[in-house]
Amino acid sequence: MPHIMEIMGRTRVVVEHGKVIEVGEPQIRWCPIFEKARGIKEITKEEVRKNMEFRIRDFGLFTAERKLEMDVFVGFGASEVMMTGLDRSIIDTTVTVCDGAGTVITNNPTLVQGMGARISGLVETEPIDAVINGITERGGIVLDPSGATIDAVAGVKKAAHLGYKKIAVSVVFPETAKQLREFEKEMGLELILIGAHVTGIDRTFAEGLVKHVDIITGCASKNIREIIRPLAQVGTAVPLFAITQKGKELLLERAKDVESPILINTMPLPALPEHKQPRELI
Repeated sequence: MPHIMEIMGRTRVVVEHGKVIEVGEPQIRWCPIFEKARGIKEITKEEVRKNMEFRIRDFGLFTAERKLEMDVFVGFGASEVMMTGLDRSIIDTTVTVCDGAGTVITNNPTLVQGMGARISGLVETEPIDAVINGITERGGIVLDPSGATIDAVAGVKKAAHLGYKKIAVSVVFPETAKQLREFEKEMGLELILIGAHVTGIDRTFAEGLVKHVDIITGCASKNIREIIRPLAQVGTAVPLFAITQKGKELLLERAKDVESPILINTMPLPALPEHKQPRELI
């Protein structure tokens, strides 16, 4: 089974044995994050290939050399927000995904950042023993070591059975978010759901996610930007939006850890300067 990830505007990339074997068509032409971080002025198939090869070479994505401890990549990303939540004991544990392992439960802030900092939309992965062992050594629990399944609901159920109550979860599908809210109620949990990988989703999908999550990324989603009425927003190019009070509190906690100066101001949201948005929004 190959590894499949959607990166840089939801471009589908297939990797086998540490080699890029297939690159799809990019759906957007420009992303401010990738220009800032990697100097990429136009997203093309070749740039996507080079970027994935860089990720494989630089931190071992989809290989046994996978680095599981990494520095902050962006000030306000989903993994950075979860890392701060664990540091501040706002949450007890996290349920996220990692290439080579699938769904992972961990309360180790460094591990949650290391796993999540440089991956995009992980669609499918296969078990890599060295990665699974590295996660386990750092206090992570791999949901399915033999199959590297990606299943947020099963991950939260396992975390709940291990005694965790305040759990942050990354979600990409409205149905997953809905099931998690039902399970939260049934088990008396306190979940913080973080919606991710929303580039290219349709209006109904966007509304379904926004209805159930606490925080959601803007990615290059036209529909999220049109329907969102956040309580707080961080970033203006590829923003992270807090939809609930719990989400707002977590984003404000994260702000305390960001080293750059920060402006806090009241204004109508979302604030989306046109020249900073990914192009074209889809």
